[in-house]
Amino acid sequence: MTQAYPRDLIGYGAQPPHPQWPGGARIAVQIVMNYEEGGENCLLHGDGQSEAYLQEVVGTQPLAGQRNLSVESVYEYGSRAGFWRLMRLFDRYGIKITCYAVAMALARHPDAGRAMVEAGHEIASHGWRWIDYQNVPEAVEREHMHLAINTIRDLTGERPLGWYTGRLGPNTRRLVMEEGGFLYDADAYNDDLPYWLPPGTCEGQSQPHLVIPYTLDVNDMKFGTAQGFNQGDDFFTYARDAFDALYAEGETAPKMMSVGLHTRLIGRPGRVRGLEKFLDHIMAHEGVWVARRVDIARHWRDVHPWAG
Repeated sequence: MTQAYPRDLIGYGAQPPHPQWPGGARIAVQIVMNYEEGGENCLLHGDGQSEAYLQEVVGTQPLAGQRNLSVESVYEYGSRAGFWRLMRLFDRYGIKITCYAVAMALARHPDAGRAMVEAGHEIASHGWRWIDYQNVPEAVEREHMHLAINTIRDLTGERPLGWYTGRLGPNTRRLVMEEGGFLYDADAYNDDLPYWLPPGTCEGQSQPHLVIPYTLDVNDMKFGTAQGFNQGDDFFTYARDAFDALYAEGETAPKMMSVGLHTRLIGRPGRVRGLEKFLDHIMAHEGVWVARRVDIARHWRDVHPWAG
């Protein structure tokens, strides 16, 4: 096979770099809280259908030209109650997390943004809207990207340094690179360590670009998908086993573990105990660096700069 192939199926191969995490940590644990409530598909937001994704009733279909008041209410739980439950939990454990914030959602709840800034959490951009960008025109996606950056800056006093769309489109990463102000993006799930994309990976890309992969497996989204998690202990068991495997590897080859949370999902009382048990578990181990994604990005840029 000699033709150029745009995917990288090899990565670091058999010899991944030693990340040299601060303090000689065996593992870097990074927790993401997704804040999407108020930016999802909704007729009130100018969309042609209701939201159906990642909520309590698996199998719900979008309603064309109609509001789904039940799904809207499920989303509202995240911003009204789940968010504050998780914020209290992070404060109790003394950990700092990264929030993937949908800018339209954050604009509808400025107190949430202020609370995260005051607590020292990172607010990364999760786009302007929580929608699927697969078929969104490039010009519209570019406009949404700038809206997201400017809105988060206006609400928090700082521009976001990380980007994650989630339901990205074919132009997303190139637009992130084109904008030029991000330290990293997270629209990948393909490694246990950060990695650089060389210049020329995307059309017009002249600078190397840092990717900090995210996760769809250690992620409470499985509470809202078929054959997913049914109770808090399901989340805990899976997250604990992932941590234990990476912690064991970390004796010689440390890695990064990402954990994905949603305020309307893990923020429910019947599920949050699973997250508490996971935090108890990792806190009982030495050599664990619980970090924000921006901290990992800065560390990687300092210790593993692009080598050309």
